[in-house]
Amino acid sequence: MFFKQFAPVKGVRTLHSKEFEQERTSTKDAIVIDVREPHEYKAGHMPGAKNLPLSQLSSRMNELPKDKPVFVYCQSGMRSKRAALIFKKNGIPSIVNLKGGIMAWHNSLRK
Repeated sequence: MFFKQFAPVKGVRTLHSKEFEQERTSTKDAIVIDVREPHEYKAGHMPGAKNLPLSQLSSRMNELPKDKPVFVYCQSGMRSKRAALIFKKNGIPSIVNLKGGIMAWHNSLRK
């Protein structure tokens, strides 16, 4: 079980922050999902990101169109990887996960 948690998710691309940002900003109709809890989202999030907490994701899947690419992130990359599995199981074909989460994204902006 431990190793499965860290295994790549088939059909989900995991990108480092600079690649994630380049693709996110250049992909037409991209939907950016922050799967952190509302208090984390309010403390700071990516421009244009929608907050769909992992804890509510299964019950709110109807809020996402299935024909648009989804870019997903969390604090460190663990919750977003779990969210990517849920997206995949619910028929979303194009999913990009941010490796290292918003912490890595913030650090890459400082460089």
